[in-house]
Amino acid sequence: MESYGEKLKLAREAKKLTVEVVARDTSITRQYIQALETEEEIVFPGEPYLVGFLKNYADYLGLDSGDLIRLYHSKQLQESPVPAELLLKEKPKFLMPLIVVLSAAAVAGLSCFLYFGVFKVPQMREEKAKVIADTTRIHQYSFDGTTQNVRLYKGDQILLPQESGSNVVLTVADTLAALSILTPAGTQVIDLSEERALDVDGDGDSEIILYVSDVSPTDASRGAEVRMLLKSAADGDVSLAYASGTSELRPDDIPVVAGDAKMPVIIEDTRAYPFTLNISFRGQCLFRYRSDNKDVVEDFYHSGDIINVTSNNRFRLWASNINTVKIQVIAGLSTKDLETGTAGAVSVEDIKWIRDPKNGLYRLVVDELD
Repeated sequence: MESYGEKLKLAREAKKLTVEVVARDTSITRQYIQALETEEEIVFPGEPYLVGFLKNYADYLGLDSGDLIRLYHSKQLQESPVPAELLLKEKPKFLMPLIVVLSAAAVAGLSCFLYFGVFKVPQMREEKAKVIADTTRIHQYSFDGTTQNVRLYKGDQILLPQESGSNVVLTVADTLAALSILTPAGTQVIDLSEERALDVDGDGDSEIILYVSDVSPTDASRGAEVRMLLKSAADGDVSLAYASGTSELRPDDIPVVAGDAKMPVIIEDTRAYPFTLNISFRGQCLFRYRSDNKDVVEDFYHSGDIINVTSNNRFRLWASNINTVKIQVIAGLSTKDLETGTAGAVSVEDIKWIRDPKNGLYRLVVDELD
């Protein structure tokens, strides 16, 4: 029988998508994506969750979601135990009442097992009620000067303490595709993976820093995951994007470069995100590289050697013989092979994100250094 999990995995690999990229684009956690591809149904809290995630994942990959759901149900039917009464060739008449009673008890037990164990109806109802309560009840969040991670929903309020003892109130206006905040100084819209210091009272000074780490592009009821810190507690340059071990990019680290800068463009997008380099060697080469602000790595590589590195913002390389090096860059859903120089040429390059101040777009470029 065809496997719906194998179809999902083959389609993802054919599109050269990583599980992390799919999780980011579909808002399905990595755990559930892997469970769908390996058909580990037990991971999901109930069949409705599994079927919903299966449909979303199939639609994202351009597959027929109805066909995959039918494969899932067919598998469930094949794995269901054969009723004991079908295996009995004869049923002695004196045992019929006992069989009827036992069958009724078995059906009742199976119903209870399915209701409470497999489909977990009471638990699902309780979880659904909790979600509804969390998304409809207005929460208020105040600050004590420490970083806070909260999921904000429409109508929630952020209370900023003032020296006078009163609070400035910020209200969540929307959480669809971006976080919209109503402040006394106007509405602020913060996109996914964006970090912003807000001037909420219009005095020219920023009072709070917000970083949006998760927001749904299609479902406002999911709210927005936000990391918050009072600007007065930041002690200068603070990056919430790098706090608590996250690997998201920090916009302030991306240089602003005029749009006419002569740098080959690998990809252009409305935001910056991590990119991966697949580096292979077809000859001997002394190769040195540095990813972001990590330590420099240097070694003498031979034909057939391969390096795989993921960078958030910048990757700098130095090659003693660039013609022996093949570099493939994977950013988002795009893959591009970079041009290399002539045999024996020494090359120093930066592969990095820049931002064009004219249109605000981000470009992943190759900057050849002297």
